[in-house]
Parts: sequence; C-alpha cells; structure tokens
Amino acid sequence: MANALNSATISTTQFGDQCPSFHSLIPPPTRRSLPFITVHKGKRVEVNRRRGLVAVVKAQSNNSFEDSESFSSIDISLSPRVNAVKPSKTVAISDQATALVEAGVPVIRLAAGEPDFDTPAIIAELKEENGITYTPDQIVVSNGAKQSIAQAVLAVCSPGDEVIIPAPFWVSYPEMARLADATPVILPTSISDNFLLDPKLLESKITEKSRVLILCSPSNPTGSVYPKKLLEEIAQIVAKHPRLLVISDEIYEHIIYAPATHTSFASLPGMWERTLTVNGFSKAFAMTGWRLGYIAGPKHFITACGKLQSQFTSGASSISQKAAVAALGLGYAGGEAVSTMVKAFRERRDFLVKSFREMDGVKISEPQGAFYLFLDFSSYYGREVDGFDKIENSESLCRYLLDKGQVALVPGSAFGDDTCIRISYAESLTTLQAAVERIKKALIPLNSAALV
Repeated sequence: MANALNSATISTTQFGDQCPSFHSLIPPPTRRSLPFITVHKGKRVEVNRRRGLVAVVKAQSNNSFEDSESFSSIDISLSPRVNAVKPSKTVAISDQATALVEAGVPVIRLAAGEPDFDTPAIIAELKEENGITYTPDQIVVSNGAKQSIAQAVLAVCSPGDEVIIPAPFWVSYPEMARLADATPVILPTSISDNFLLDPKLLESKITEKSRVLILCSPSNPTGSVYPKKLLEEIAQIVAKHPRLLVISDEIYEHIIYAPATHTSFASLPGMWERTLTVNGFSKAFAMTGWRLGYIAGPKHFITACGKLQSQFTSGASSISQKAAVAALGLGYAGGEAVSTMVKAFRERRDFLVKSFREMDGVKISEPQGAFYLFLDFSSYYGREVDGFDKIENSESLCRYLLDKGQVALVPGSAFGDDTCIRISYAESLTTLQAAVERIKKALIPLNSAALV
C-alpha cells in the first residue's frame, strides 16, 4: 500500500485549516529591523517587549474603564500558576528602563538583546473599528491568536474551574481548558438556529465553578455571526455572575458578508471589564505563516498573560510586526485589498450553498462570515457500499469521500458535532467546482445504498 501511494499521483482537494488562497495582503518587509524609541512624531510611545507590537498613543490618564467601581463585582483572581512563575528578569529590567525613559530619565538601555528600532501599534484600530479603548499595558502581542487564547486560559483558570464552550467549536478550545486543569463544558447548538448559543441554555449551565465563556464570531467551523441583540442577551447573563469572564475570539471579524455585522463583545455595556478580546492577522490578511496575534483586556489579566509569555516566547517576531503594520495601514477593515478578498469568498460561499442545497439529504446553515461551511450529512450515516465499511459517523464519511472522491474534508466530530462535516472555501472557485463534482459522484452509490 505504501509503495502504491508513493508511486501514484492522486489529485486531492483539501479543505482543512489552511490559510486563505490569497497571497499575503501586505508587502514583504525590508531587511532593516524596527526602531524601539519612546517618542515618535510628538506622540507618546509605550514600549513593552513582552507585549511585542507597541502602542503609539497620545499621553493620557489612567483608563477610565479600569478605574471604574464595576471591578468590585468581578472576580479578578488569577491561576496559581501565574504566581508560581517568575517573570523574565531581562524583560522586567527592560520594562523598568522603558518606564524611566518615558518619564524623562536618560537611561542607556543595554539589557535586552533586541534591535534599536521602533515598532508601531494597534490601539487606534481597536478604537476606530471595534469601539473599544485600550492603553499599551492592556495589550499583549503573541505569536498568533492561538497563543493569545492559550495564555489567557492558563492565566485565569485554576484547577477545577469550568470553561464554557458552545459547540460546534474550534478544535483547540477544549484542549486549552484541559491544559489549564479546567473542565470544558460543551453547550450544543442547532443547525436550525444557525449554530448560535441559546442564552437560556447558557444560564442553566453556569455554576460557581464557571470561570470562562469562549465566544467565536464569526465562527470557525460554522461561519455563524452573532447578532448584536443576541450578544446583549448573553452579556446580561454574564453580568449576573462575578466569576465569569469572556474570551471573545474575533479572528474572522473582517471576513463577514452583509447584511451581517460584527460586534465586539467588549463594546457592550459592562463587558469591557470582564472581556479578553483576541484577534490576529492570519485570516483577514492571509498572513497565517507570519504568526501574529494579540489579546486586549483589563491590565490585571493582561499583565498575567504577559508574565506567562515572558517565559514562553517573549515578544513576537519583529519582521512579522513590521508586516502587521503594513496590513493595518491598508485602511479601515483592511481597505480595498480585504474587501476584494471578501467579495471572492462570498462568491465561493454562494456557489457552494447553491450546490449543496441541490443535493439530497444535506442540511445547511448559510454562513454569514469566515470561509467555512458546516453541513449536516447525517442522512448518509448507516449506509454501506461495496469496497468500503459502513458509514457510521462524520469521520467515516470523510474517509469515504477522501477514498472515493479524493476530496479532503474535516469530520464534524473534531468540532463537537458528529452530524456535520466542515468544508473550507479558502480555495479558488475552480477548485471548489471540481470538488463539488467529485463529492456528487462519490455520493451516488450512497444514495442507492440501503441502510444497514
């Protein structure tokens, strides 16, 4: 079998967690490193290497949100592991030196092994596009949004805590909870409700152990987008529980199809103080390989994330940061480049939705964002054809489609819903058209097969 696979050339269409089929939407960075100075064009530059990308802001007083009395009703305890970890002394000295320089002290900084060049910021983008305001010490930039989420869970969850995760979910959420010695609590959703969380179900599952609710909108794997009204209902429930924090994964925020709109959870009344907002550059800007993401939230929690990161990876690559600056410079919501990409995604989505709606036995929820279809193929379960075992679940169906149709899909069981399979349309329309024909052909024997 191995020899046959090695010698044969099989044209296989893959629909996994690949990056969009667009070239990175930013120009290649120059070889020159980035300056790390503290005053730039008359604006205050707050530098913290463990946070990677630095924020350039006008001098301002303490953030009004974090000074508010609302914090008195929120559990701001951290995981014991945060206190057990000593921050990097290199980072600590560098941060102290930076603070002195900002205060006007002429410190010569020879502590950290980093280039003497400046890195720009993301604060303006969060304020302008998301309606949420942060200061430099309320943001940590990491090597991808995945690292940002993992550090947040590790920072706030103690052993025995519960992490509430609506299903279908991104495959890493439950495992991140387990890494933090927390228990993932999975809340099912329905394709008939467009895979959106029912607030009543959420309220019924919250316990004294509930520490984090993870929301992802637009969603991977479903493409569902939470309407603002629904998020407000969820926020009202969250507000009743002092221990409950929210990690809002907004990595797909710019890949959204009108009339759907994106709402940052932290922008809702009373939610800034208990929300950790995660985003990055891999999806909207087709920069998966650059590995750059960030988390924004109250300083108390973000400092804990930075402390963990100081011993994991320190700051993100300066080259990737330079690329991210170019991406942010494309304009509001990524400008024309991202708009063109989203238009292409919409065309692909519309083609796939139409194609699968014409197939017998397939249930569909039309995605409003991201670049995934999450299709219910469970009507094909229990069927058996010659030369293949019985189709028992999403995994066996995906193996069948790979074997008979040479199309690679992801079983819904990986995302917490075994009735479905996930199709990524981060491929060209021509590739998707070929894939649909192969799937149709492969399903013909199943349509005529009897249930076993």
